[in-house]
Amino acid sequence: MQFTAESYVCVCSGTSCDFPGDIAPPADTSSFVMVTSSQSGGRFDVVNPATSSTPTVNATVLRLNPTYQYQTMHGFGGAFTDSAGINIAKLSNDSQDTLIRSYFAPEGIRYDLCRVPIAGSDFSVRPYSYDDVDGDVNLDFFALAEEDYMYKLPYIRKAIEVMDAERELLLFGSPWAPPAWMKESGMTNGSGGLLREMWTPYANYFVKFIEAYEAEGAPIWGVTTQNEPLTGYEDWMWNTCLWTAEDMRDWLKADLGPIMNTAGFADKIIMVLDHNRDALPWYPKTILEDPEANQYVDGTAVHWYDDANSYPNLMSETHDLFPDKFILYTEACEGWNAPSDSRVVLGSWERAQNYAYNIIDDVTHFSTGWVDWNMALDMGGGPNWANNFVDAPIIIDAASDRFYKQPMFYVMGHFSKFIVPGGKAIYSSVVGDYNSIRAAAFVNPDGYGVAVVLNTNDNPVDVTVQPLVGTEYYLNVEMEGKSINTFLFNIPANPTTYGVSHMLRHNILFYKPT
Repeated sequence: MQFTAESYVCVCSGTSCDFPGDIAPPADTSSFVMVTSSQSGGRFDVVNPATSSTPTVNATVLRLNPTYQYQTMHGFGGAFTDSAGINIAKLSNDSQDTLIRSYFAPEGIRYDLCRVPIAGSDFSVRPYSYDDVDGDVNLDFFALAEEDYMYKLPYIRKAIEVMDAERELLLFGSPWAPPAWMKESGMTNGSGGLLREMWTPYANYFVKFIEAYEAEGAPIWGVTTQNEPLTGYEDWMWNTCLWTAEDMRDWLKADLGPIMNTAGFADKIIMVLDHNRDALPWYPKTILEDPEANQYVDGTAVHWYDDANSYPNLMSETHDLFPDKFILYTEACEGWNAPSDSRVVLGSWERAQNYAYNIIDDVTHFSTGWVDWNMALDMGGGPNWANNFVDAPIIIDAASDRFYKQPMFYVMGHFSKFIVPGGKAIYSSVVGDYNSIRAAAFVNPDGYGVAVVLNTNDNPVDVTVQPLVGTEYYLNVEMEGKSINTFLFNIPANPTTYGVSHMLRHNILFYKPT
């Protein structure tokens, strides 16, 4: 179905929906499988193009070398917000099942890394915490909210149920605000940080969240310490809490880290920052340079909202300072800065392309994955108690018991369906029409390769894929204009190596987006 945007949405219900199905890599080492989605309307179109002994003359060349491997991938996914659950709950049971399978099942796009707000966020219908009893420092009244039981946990359990045995759902929690009585301002939103005397109770609050979710069948892989901690410097419109890097460092080593370990959660992942890329590397650096705090931190979480004003090499710089700590993009969405009548744009290829462009930028600068924001919103981009409406890969039309898969959904699938957790990012380089062609490549644990290539040009571009320097075959394709393409290929048992500087692993290292 086409609306007013430049591309299409796919209409789904409990009785009909498109599923990519099983798309397997080729059987032999000199073949490819090519999967394409495009502005013109293609969605996961699969072909087996023939290879050649010579490259196309004057083609843009994608060079790959799987002997040079970088970060281990965690995966791709979205967020189980209250708003997503509220919208899903308005569908019939059959339509709900179709939506969850679309995201998580083997025949869908196989999400495996998802975020869940710890208590309320702006994408709730009210501000709330898990203990709104003033002064309850022992957390005697701590309890999950009705939103957890109605809108988060049921769909988390359904997602786990439909996933295949090969993949595990990595679920991480993120707090937007502590109980208001723990904050300096006494407010869920506004400005200000956590009262110093509440540092220990708040660390115990994290433990109780993990215990409560795991008791409900939702295993927690890890947590971020605070969603967008620097918003607390302002009179912020929705749930927040200020954490300076220095206070976060001291809380981690004095309270959160030791208390989680004592509770038996030393295996849980802890990520710091969970804010925009312009805070790299200084915010995590302040924390990780302290040996006591460093021992409790596994990674740095990043949001995309200021990426247009910051270089992606800030991620490489952070990685080089702390190569044993991962970097993960944990929130992104379109429509957040759009006019009020354009928060949701059904069928927008431009927004899908922005997703693909950003993901490629991030994973070629050491991000171990990419987590979208709300998995499903209504036709207006909500609900949201602070009127902060945005777009989503799935938009629900509850009145007709159907939902729309946006182009963004398919772009996410070009990564999530094919890049397996535990795989490695590998060397890739675009030679030629670098302004139009962007690429990232990976080798999965079972040994087959994945290259995701974006063509931002309106017109087709001749592309030659050279799967390994020194190989005697090439894949020559005319890549459709405004398209994203995933290539699956086998990697020879003894690939040829060639020299490449660590800092030149990809030629977008010093590119600044506009």
